[in-house]
Amino acid sequence: MLSLLELLFKKPLVVGVVALILGILIGIPIGWSTVTVVDTTPAVLRSDLQEDYLRMAIDSFRVNADPNLAVQRWVNLGPSASQIFEKIQKDPKGMDPRVITIYNQVIQTWQKSLPASKPSGVLPGFVVLLAAIAVILLVVGVAAFIFLRPLLRNRSTGEVTPTMQMTEANREAEKSKTDFQSLGVAPPITQNMTTYVLGDDLYDESFSIDTPGGDFLGEYGVSVSELIGVGDPKKVTALEIWLFDKNDIKTATKVLMSAHAYSDGTIRARLEPKGELVMVEPQRQVMLETATLQLLAKVVDLQYGSGALPANSFFERLTLELAIWQKTKPA
Repeated sequence: MLSLLELLFKKPLVVGVVALILGILIGIPIGWSTVTVVDTTPAVLRSDLQEDYLRMAIDSFRVNADPNLAVQRWVNLGPSASQIFEKIQKDPKGMDPRVITIYNQVIQTWQKSLPASKPSGVLPGFVVLLAAIAVILLVVGVAAFIFLRPLLRNRSTGEVTPTMQMTEANREAEKSKTDFQSLGVAPPITQNMTTYVLGDDLYDESFSIDTPGGDFLGEYGVSVSELIGVGDPKKVTALEIWLFDKNDIKTATKVLMSAHAYSDGTIRARLEPKGELVMVEPQRQVMLETATLQLLAKVVDLQYGSGALPANSFFERLTLELAIWQKTKPA
């Protein structure tokens, strides 16, 4: 059975949502931990440093006796000022108790003059951070639910999705993968199965070509080339198979067409600029060549869809075996 991760990462949109969530969860803590705070108040300091600040404020009041400055420094400590002041009252640590008492009277007089509705302090920065994270996660969660709901619903109800059909078809095709070595042919440097299934509107498979030593040689793949009819799911009547060679300035392309599309002059004329036209038939082999690479594509399974459209006009399922060889250099 296809795993949930395989279902999720087959869809580019889902990958984007997952990447966004991970970026937020990882990026915000990292960004917050590396923030340099300037021009702020003692309200963001540790409690022991806030205590030191208030002690210095009281000591300064003993010298300058400025009530406005005393109140401003009290406000700078935020909501924790009262708790810290009580601690200083209980343990003056050599400070003059009379100065502490007078400072307290100044603060009480100021507090009594405030309107009843006026807030007594500022919201700590950490609480603001948590609130921002909660809002972002809520938005991302709703978006993720909207995008992932069809996948989760299909999985919970047992409905077979195009992605599940494609994976199962590839798995079955792997069992009959061609053993080229037993046929007296050198084994390919890469060999893959790919399946298009009706309903996979984003079908676009590509594979990298690398030497055993890890050197990049090129890429190859299959994608939708032409549709027929209207409505959903989209009806594919032709696929493009392509081969890119890093040593060749031109990408080799051939168009695999349904029997109906191949016999339709209008469709043929529209697709001819894309490459050589080939009618798909069971077990048919198609060769693509570039300066240094060869690609052999074999039709492993072919099923046409049925309905109001002409017979043999769109694919219900098409499985291809793709094998790549590196051309031997002439002696």
